[in-house]
Amino acid sequence: MTDWSAWAGLRRKPLGVLGAVLLVGMIALALLADRVAPYDFDEADIFTRLKPSSQAHWLGTDNLGRDLLSRVIHGARVSMAVGFGGVALGLLGAAGVGLVSGYFGGRLDMAVQRVVDAFMCFPLLLVALTIMALLGPGLANVILTLGLVLGVRDSRVIRSAVLSVKENLYVEAARGLGAAHREVIARHILPNIFAPIIILATVNLGAVILIEAALSFLGFGVPPPYPSWGGMLSGAGLVHMLRAPWLALWPGLALSLAVFGANMLGDALRDVLDPRLRGGR
Repeated sequence: MTDWSAWAGLRRKPLGVLGAVLLVGMIALALLADRVAPYDFDEADIFTRLKPSSQAHWLGTDNLGRDLLSRVIHGARVSMAVGFGGVALGLLGAAGVGLVSGYFGGRLDMAVQRVVDAFMCFPLLLVALTIMALLGPGLANVILTLGLVLGVRDSRVIRSAVLSVKENLYVEAARGLGAAHREVIARHILPNIFAPIIILATVNLGAVILIEAALSFLGFGVPPPYPSWGGMLSGAGLVHMLRAPWLALWPGLALSLAVFGANMLGDALRDVLDPRLRGGR
């Protein structure tokens, strides 16, 4: 069982706490975007196009006269939805594949791992681009694609944790007492691999947000007019970068803060939850 006293060690990780605060702030913006944003994300005014920061538009306006602050706030909704949705779907698939492969072993394990090896021969972004080209752009397709590619990749980590846990004496004792495979997995193996699952979730969150931004930048993410940080960096952000640098500055800053927060929280949780890094018993 996870040593819950280790969570107290997170308070000794200032960057981890900062990352948690940033993520909580991003989640709050995503949930309250309709109330917090001063304008609608698609409300255009051609007479105020490409205006710098002002009292009416704190972060300026884009090439169509839309309020950039409102679009950045609504962009948090896309990034958080893709981030948490992709991570949850990926971990669900990784846990299923890793548990079955690591627990039963034998020919099943060998066949599954050869498929994983073949999948991991290709860069993650290239695989995601290929799948998105087949499925087409859209929020649900992005979440499904990232969940698929992360699930296959992370199944190797889950499998390694399962291989370590299933050799413990209490697992052998449960088998000797006649416990079914389903009961052994649910009661003895799955609870003992929660720590690596939590670490994978926080570490992958930043990667998923960044990959979604890359897909949107290349035109395979969330289609316009709904804003995403990656999509805001392309198009008008590239064309008008010299004339209106704020078009790329603020979405890029928001993306950097989200990825930084997720990575710092993931590193802190890894240090706290991994016994090898905190001098476990």
